[in-house]
Amino acid sequence: MRVWLKRIAVTASLGLVIASGATYFVSNTASKAIPRSKALNGATQSSGGDTNILLLGLDSRRDNNGNNLPRKLLDIMHVGSSSSIGGYNTNTMILIHIPAGGKKAVAVSIPRDDYVQVPGLGGHKIKEAYGLAKYYAELKLIKAGVPNPLREQQSREAGRTATIQTITQLLGVPIDHFAEVNLVGFYDLATALGGVQVCLNHAVNDKQYSGAVFPAGLQTITGADALKFVRQRHGLPNGDLDRTHRQQAFITGVITKFRTQGIFGDIGKISALLNVAKKDVVIDQGWDVLGFLPQAKALTGGHITFHTTPILKYGMINGQSVNEIDPVAVKAFVQNLFYPKVGATPAPTDTTTAKKINFSAQANGKAVEGNGIPCVN
Repeated sequence: MRVWLKRIAVTASLGLVIASGATYFVSNTASKAIPRSKALNGATQSSGGDTNILLLGLDSRRDNNGNNLPRKLLDIMHVGSSSSIGGYNTNTMILIHIPAGGKKAVAVSIPRDDYVQVPGLGGHKIKEAYGLAKYYAELKLIKAGVPNPLREQQSREAGRTATIQTITQLLGVPIDHFAEVNLVGFYDLATALGGVQVCLNHAVNDKQYSGAVFPAGLQTITGADALKFVRQRHGLPNGDLDRTHRQQAFITGVITKFRTQGIFGDIGKISALLNVAKKDVVIDQGWDVLGFLPQAKALTGGHITFHTTPILKYGMINGQSVNEIDPVAVKAFVQNLFYPKVGATPAPTDTTTAKKINFSAQANGKAVEGNGIPCVN
């Protein structure tokens, strides 16, 4: 019996070592294959051990090399083609602040229609900074005779740089890392995870636009439904602002999945997620993905709250519907969230910034009992 117990113990130990080594090998190999960007080179970095990570969701019907996404995939996702619905808008912009010392992280979403000053390009909706900078950079590259896919890659770098500069200027805080996810990334992420839980206050039926058709209550969405969920804005009380809450709710669902399903200990799921990243994600050149895993595990423990930057009102500028904002108030809001002073009044909840517009995902409905999934419109 002792001999067999010893053999079992040795076998189990070897299994753990092999599994750990295999996980590291998969993670290390795949993380090096994730496309990298130089858009943050030379940018000011956080001090004192804090980390600010920008998540960008790019609404483009093209892959990272500028090729059209397959028609079959576009049909499944219920989105138009690159020719019918063009542009490189950043429809998702979320900055996550991870304080040093394991304190609770906070994330702030920037509504895509906020009217801001884009460095060197003047006043525009913030979502347009990427596409405008890319367009002007591409004109120069075409004139210089630079072919694709190099032209696509270099012009996208101009788009990323402009977006990062615009957000840094608006929020007044440094950006240490960023991850850009293309349109199909939501589809692939939900598929790789085997579904993500979300909750709706009311049933929705938006067949004409996003394709979102969901019942009320807690539910698991996969594949194309994930993209439909985060894209819907028609038929929602607050339009784009409710879409922002959907994005926050989806990320909360992803975090919950990591926390409850032991994703970090599953080599198959880690490998699948890294394969998604290789295809659908671009990250900054200096981001050590393996070194970030301990922080990622802490985030998936539920130690994060979501907020949305305040707006003053809806308006019309140059014939466009925009969110009019007070840049000074936006900076103060983010500073108070990210770097609260000892004894200072806590940052107000999103709902106090304007009486007529509901900015808070949590304010739209109580979290589902026991799992922390927020119910949203």
